[in-house]
Amino acid sequence: MKKTAKPQETAFEQVQKFYQFMNSNKLEVIEFSKDNTYVKLVRKHNNAVHQIPVFAPAAGAAPAGKSAPRAQAPAAHAGETIKAPMSGIFYRAPSPSSPPYVREGDAVKEGQVICVIEAMKVFNEIKAEFNCVIEKVVQENGKPVEPNGDLFAVKR
Repeated sequence: MKKTAKPQETAFEQVQKFYQFMNSNKLEVIEFSKDNTYVKLVRKHNNAVHQIPVFAPAAGAAPAGKSAPRAQAPAAHAGETIKAPMSGIFYRAPSPSSPPYVREGDAVKEGQVICVIEAMKVFNEIKAEFNCVIEKVVQENGKPVEPNGDLFAVKR
C-alpha cells in the first residue's frame, strides 16, 4: 500500500506563502502559474499619501523660523526620547478599539512593544530599546512621522 501525499493546501494558504516570500525577499512583484492557477501579487506604493501630510507640518512651522522648530524640540523634552526608526503613520494601539500599548506614566521594559508604525500597508511594531518610564506621548495618534522624529519622552 502506498502512502498518500500530504493534503493539498488551500488557495488562501498558497497566497499567504507567496505573500510571506515576497515580504521576506523585499520583492515588488511576484507571479506564479501552474495548471489553471495564476497568482500575481504587486506591492503598490502610495507615496503621495505619505508625502503630503509629512511635509505639511514642516511647511506650517517654517514661517515661524526655519531653525527654531528643530532647536526647540529637544528643549521641550528635557530627558531622553524614543525616536521613530522609519517614516510612516504612528499608531498607539494595535486597532482603533484596543487600548494603547503604553500610556504616560507606564513603566516599560526593554523589548516591550510601545507602538506601531504603518509603512506601505505593513504595521511595524516598535519596541523599547531600554527600560524606561513614559513621561509624555509626543506624537499624535494616526499622524505621519519622519525617521528620527520623537515619539515618546522617557525617563530611564
